[in-house]
Amino acid sequence: MREYSFRTFFTIWFGQLASIIGSGLTNFGLGVWVLTETGSVTQFALIIMFASVPAIVAAPFAGVIVDKWKRKWLMVISDSIAGISTIIIFVLIYFNVFEVWHLYITAAVSSLFSSFQMPAYQATIPLLVPKAQLGRANGLVQMADALSIVFAPVMAGFLLASMGIKGILIIDFFTFIIALSTLLFVKFPELSLSEKDSKKVSFFQDALFGWRYIVDRPGLRGLLVYFAVVNLLLGYFNVLLQPLILSFTNERMLGIALSITGIGMLVGGITMSIWGGPKNRVLAVIGSGAISGLFLMVLGFKESVFLVTLSTCLMFLFLPIGNAASQVIWQSKVPLNVQGRVFALRRMIAISLSPIAYISAGPLVEKVFDPAVQNGGFAQGLTKLIGTGDGRGIGLLFILLGAGWIVTSLVVFLNPRVRGLESEIPDAAATGSEGKDEKVLAGAH
Repeated sequence: MREYSFRTFFTIWFGQLASIIGSGLTNFGLGVWVLTETGSVTQFALIIMFASVPAIVAAPFAGVIVDKWKRKWLMVISDSIAGISTIIIFVLIYFNVFEVWHLYITAAVSSLFSSFQMPAYQATIPLLVPKAQLGRANGLVQMADALSIVFAPVMAGFLLASMGIKGILIIDFFTFIIALSTLLFVKFPELSLSEKDSKKVSFFQDALFGWRYIVDRPGLRGLLVYFAVVNLLLGYFNVLLQPLILSFTNERMLGIALSITGIGMLVGGITMSIWGGPKNRVLAVIGSGAISGLFLMVLGFKESVFLVTLSTCLMFLFLPIGNAASQVIWQSKVPLNVQGRVFALRRMIAISLSPIAYISAGPLVEKVFDPAVQNGGFAQGLTKLIGTGDGRGIGLLFILLGAGWIVTSLVVFLNPRVRGLESEIPDAAATGSEGKDEKVLAGAH
């Protein structure tokens, strides 16, 4: 009988929270530096791309390692590499030799190791928390991201003025120390020998297992396609939100606006951590997505800090509910002994389309959507609604992205295999603690 420990989960969660906030400080500070020094949305987007592509490429192989190795040490190594990357940036800035392309390298290295850290973290939660508490635990995970969004921009704005970017990097490094300490000094749960997958297959076959597992289950596959499309849409949003706000206000207001928008995500995370989510988790995932899409449309209509901040805040309110509900679905349906491989492939597919947004966002706005809202542009008829000038091309794009999100939600929900996946796919616990039901073995081999 497994012994669960919410206290251990909370300790690990607290360390990761510190690390996430520290990274948020650095990301905001360096992001503002790139936008103000270069004025290039494309260069800003390239940093985001380098922070994601290595994780996509490495995911299938990282998943095998997560299932075979000790997850504690994979998280320790990943957090250590992130801390070393911060030190390298600090040294480059200290000696005044820092260039934008240095960020590409450090972001790529950190991304590579995050492909181990995230699946290891996600696959550890069901070992620490009973199934009935998974919604609350994943709500806390979402709340950690929200706390970073709330506090990091305002803190970074203050620290940039008082300590400069070097001070932020020092604080970031110490948050990594906190994360490492919590990992090193808690008793970390691992799968027992009887729970591990004992089948002897090649590393390459193991790497393909996550793909086969998902393909064999149309409901999970459809849900994953939904997240891939949504993450493509959100890729444009992530790249262009800061340039949109900076088009009609300054860096200080940007920090305040981003912090306020994070309050919505914080409220959503707290709600899930207390409530645990609805029984119909598929409806929670897709319904919250459709509502978020509506608010994404609204924020594009007017050149207003108030409107953009309020709409983004409400959009972020529903994201943790959908994300946490999705995480519970996967943690409940996927056997413990294969979660590393499945979760790694799941993450790879979910973010696989995002680089398209990172590469094309800058050129798309500069070459298509900005001219579209000028005199003679194809969207000039909408200028009475959305206005003209700097940032209005981004506003138009956000309206289309939100509409696309709503339509995608409706199409996916009309798929009966997605809508009924919770009843169609049995919980992993129903097949024994090892999760070795006949369909799992057939999918693996």
